[in-house]
Amino acid sequence: MRNIGVKIKGLGMHVPETVITNDDLTKFLDTSDEWITTRTGIKKRRVVKKGEDVVTLGVEAARKAIVNSQLNVSEIDAIICATSCPKHLYPSTACEIQKALDIKNAFAFDITAACTGFIYAIDIAQAYIQSGKYKNILIVATDTNSKFLNWEDRSICVLFGDGAGAMVLSSSNNDNDILGINLKSDGNLGHYITLPLSGKGYPSFEQDESSSQYISMLGKDVYKFVVSTIPQFIVDTIENSGLNADDIDYLVPHQANIRIIEAMQSRLNYEDSKVIINIQNYGNTSAASIPIALCEGISEGKIKTHSKVILCAFGAGMTWGAAIMNLDKGVY
Repeated sequence: MRNIGVKIKGLGMHVPETVITNDDLTKFLDTSDEWITTRTGIKKRRVVKKGEDVVTLGVEAARKAIVNSQLNVSEIDAIICATSCPKHLYPSTACEIQKALDIKNAFAFDITAACTGFIYAIDIAQAYIQSGKYKNILIVATDTNSKFLNWEDRSICVLFGDGAGAMVLSSSNNDNDILGINLKSDGNLGHYITLPLSGKGYPSFEQDESSSQYISMLGKDVYKFVVSTIPQFIVDTIENSGLNADDIDYLVPHQANIRIIEAMQSRLNYEDSKVIINIQNYGNTSAASIPIALCEGISEGKIKTHSKVILCAFGAGMTWGAAIMNLDKGVY
């Protein structure tokens, strides 16, 4: 079977217009801008308003990625949507995006890997394309965490924001932009970050009314796990791909906490210019975090193309993953 490469054809991002600053949060929370900034690196975040949701954000990000790919929607073979905050359990967010963009020739489905979802989706799309069965796949990462937050819990609600990012991957006979990818999970750590699903059982069964549909997190446990696991995981991913840390032009990490990002940077001994950080403006946008950082990094000139980037994320599950990719001019 011939070798099939995978090219990044287009990128896109979209965030809501509504900005919530740390000072805004002090109006109803016992907190301060200094308290939030020093612990997280976050200064503000975007949240959806009435009429906006995980689908509308995903549609706009996907539309931009398709335009940048220079493909027609009729050429899209599949839509993979990474989301942990769907508007509906069914129809899937991917199917709703398909409808909105009138992508008739594709099949569509959602995956749930929390903040690592975008990297999981890249791996799935790569396998589909390299099998020779499909040529063009649209990945959409979209989350509206604001709808699942307890806005009275300052330990959680200050962390998250809403947003969407998208990528179009296509088959290639000449080049391969995915140089290495590594995925992991450990269900034994699933209780670290949870979002219960509401519902009631059969009327004769005893009902469990104890859980509320809010994101909860064991913050200290998550931090200890990430700083002890992810930096070495990144190093291993680079080495297993036959590369050295110096071969990578940019680290694009999941934007969850500035202290965690700094731990990754220190392990790799990277200068500030090699690490893409925008957590101060958006907070943790979950699966959308990395594609938003990619798009903004390119548009602001922080990421020069042609370049090699390593994407790294971790999230509820626990899940984590990394991908090394080439970025060419014109993808965004």
